[in-house]
Amino acid sequence: MSEAIEILKSCDAFLEGHFLLSSGRHSSAYCQMAYLQQYPDRCAEAMKAVAEKIKEMDVDVIVGPAMGGIVYAYELARQTGKRAIFTERVDNVMTLKRFAIHPGEKCLIAEDVVTTGISSLETKRVIEENGGICVGITCVVDRTKPEAPSPIPIVASALKLDLPNYAPEECPICKEGKLPLVHLGSRKMKQEAKQTL
Repeated sequence: MSEAIEILKSCDAFLEGHFLLSSGRHSSAYCQMAYLQQYPDRCAEAMKAVAEKIKEMDVDVIVGPAMGGIVYAYELARQTGKRAIFTERVDNVMTLKRFAIHPGEKCLIAEDVVTTGISSLETKRVIEENGGICVGITCVVDRTKPEAPSPIPIVASALKLDLPNYAPEECPICKEGKLPLVHLGSRKMKQEAKQTL
């Protein structure tokens, strides 16, 4: 696990400040996984721990939600000899546009970071609507909290980070008023989250 954080730090993917997460929550730390994706060798190294943990699982397809999960799904599929596909947003709704899931295929979701599991739930819905079976989530960074676990089991991660995150109205960084709120994620935020910017 400590090797994974060192990999993130080596490519400046672990940031500190005041961030708006894709979930709409606020945090003092952010994993900018696009920085890791710049370095295929480091990305492969981070995913090696995940691949090792799932090598005995009965999985047919690795599914990465766009944008963050595409590279990790591909790399995990490469390391495990599975097929890789991705879901994407069309009019802000997660869909399966470019691929097919065959009825009964066992699908494992690959994410960059999981905090609340919202993207994974959307991806699970798409998998099931297309006849697949969602068998769990893998991720590079697991930021879930024991009091708010992912709604889909996380079967493997490279790194478990216990970093605080807050509802906007409870954010101590906002209350302090010293750091601007920065949104680095790719998901279009709901209107109420946009208003906090």
